[in-house]
Order: sequence, then structure tokens, then C-alpha cells
Amino acid sequence: MRSPQRERLAPDQVEVVPATGRFDDVARIVGPSVPGGSACWCLSHRLRSAELKGPDGEDRREEVMRGLCAGPVPPGFLAYVDGELAGWVGAAPRSSMSYVASSSKLVRAHDDEAWVVICLRILPAFRRRGLTRLLLEGVVDAARRAGADAVEAYPVDPEGGRVDQSMAYVGLVGWFEDAGFARVLRTEATSARLPRWLVRREL
Repeated sequence: MRSPQRERLAPDQVEVVPATGRFDDVARIVGPSVPGGSACWCLSHRLRSAELKGPDGEDRREEVMRGLCAGPVPPGFLAYVDGELAGWVGAAPRSSMSYVASSSKLVRAHDDEAWVVICLRILPAFRRRGLTRLLLEGVVDAARRAGADAVEAYPVDPEGGRVDQSMAYVGLVGWFEDAGFARVLRTEATSARLPRWLVRREL
């Protein structure tokens, strides 16, 4: 039995804002589910491993994300529905993401100033209501205002299959195509054993 259709969100119900100064809300979505637990903090596809460890090898992801949320370049954007925290998109200029910029698998097709989307997370109560597209539009608007040439991402193509929600954080190609992105090339990178595509929206 299929779940009932959820009501689509209207744009005026949703506010998409930079994560600057909003570390606590970022932590609610990408931080550990229990105090003291482990979490990727939306950093594993953003920065190289050495940048996430302290001098003694200790994990400093929380500290790094806290710093990014206090810095001049936000690490992403948060969505609020009628004032309630609903979703997150990790996105920033490629030049600020050392992992993406140096990866041999997350290749680029253009040598220009692009922003990159690396993570999408929607809280359960707000899924399948059109929020992903509104988050992506928020990134596009911010990138355009910053003078970027394009927004890119590396989502997976499930090729007719299903992707577990916990593994869909890199996004699905269809989500990006619905938001005006076009496939550029299939990369050698994979996620959940599925191929990742470079997709791009010109600005």
C-alpha cells in the first residue's frame, strides 16, 4: 500500500537562509544523533582528512563545522517551513572545498567559478513535499549573487532502482534535473555502489 500523497509546499512557506551564525540548527541535521556520537558533519566530501584531525589525531569535525558557520563563507543553507527547521543543503564555492577540488574522481568539465552541492538532507516530516527543489533554488540564487558561473553537483543515478534514504545524501540525478540541472558526464565516483554524475546549472 502506497503512503498518502503529502501536500506540496508553497514557496512562501519556505525560507532558505545561509548557515552563518546557525551552528545549533546545522548540528541538529548533520551532527550526531546522540550526544558524544559520531557524525560526518557534512565534511567528509568537503575537506581532506588531514584537515579534520587535530595535532594528536583527534577528530575535530564539530570544531571545524562550528568555525565554518562563524566564517565569511557559509558551509551551506538551511530551510525552514513556517519557521520550523526542515532541511539542509551543503553547498559552497568549489575553491573552498579542498576534497572536491583535489579529487581525481569528482572531475570537472569547466575551469570556471562554480559552486558545488555535496549534501542534501530533509527531515522526515518534510520529505516528498518539494523542499529539495526549493533548497537547490536557494543555492542557485546565492551563487548567482556571488558572481559564480554555475552550480554543480555529483548525485547518483539509481537507474530505475531505489536508494535507501540514509545513502541518498549526495542526491539523485532526477532531483537536480527537476531543478534545471543538466547531466554533463558520468564520473568514476560512486555512492551506495551507484554511479555519480556531474550535473550542472549555468548561471
